[in-house]
Amino acid sequence: MKRVLLKLSGEALAGDKKMGFDEATVTQVARQVKVLADEGLEIGVVIGGGNFWRGRSSETIDRTKADQIGMLATVMNCIYVSEIFRSVGMKTAILTPFVCGAFTDLFSKDKANECFSQGKVVFFAGGTGHPYFSTDTTTALRAVEIDAEMILLAKAVDGVYDSDPKVNPEAKKYDSVHIQEVIDRKLAVMDLTASIMCMENRMPMLVFGLNEENSIIRAARQEVLGTKVLVD
Repeated sequence: MKRVLLKLSGEALAGDKKMGFDEATVTQVARQVKVLADEGLEIGVVIGGGNFWRGRSSETIDRTKADQIGMLATVMNCIYVSEIFRSVGMKTAILTPFVCGAFTDLFSKDKANECFSQGKVVFFAGGTGHPYFSTDTTTALRAVEIDAEMILLAKAVDGVYDSDPKVNPEAKKYDSVHIQEVIDRKLAVMDLTASIMCMENRMPMLVFGLNEENSIIRAARQEVLGTKVLVD
């Protein structure tokens, strides 16, 4: 593969603390990504904002405003993780769909391709720039826009199950599953909007557990890991 889109959950980056950042966890992610970047893989990154704010964190705040807070949470996450990536020797860029002063650059496909050609890991922060769209949808949208070959979906669980493994100890894990089944059965991979976008644009995914040893490296190399979400 030449180019992938890596989705990281904000909660996963918080480690056992559940909120904020766990630097050891983020550094471990950075070292894995550096191995892949040094091999010539072009890597885009989307990070959720759940370690700071979730869209339903408050019932008293208007949904649009709540989602805007979430977008800013993803910008903070990307600035932090970008700096950890730099500390282990990578070049990075942060692109947002809205102006953030000197903190980020404005997203366009041309700008993203320019950054990739310069050997940078590119962070796509700020969601889509609009309310009512999750970072799952951002992941699918950016993956399609930048012509990624696959989405690497790093989660707290180690793949896709036929039911919630936290609730059902008999839940069955899929080695592979078609995106149509994901949509029909509402399996917890991405939200419905993102899943439909991946289906319509034939964007495959690999869902895996972030906490497994060298999981990002193994996922990018397509070793046996997690669950492949098929689109063919």
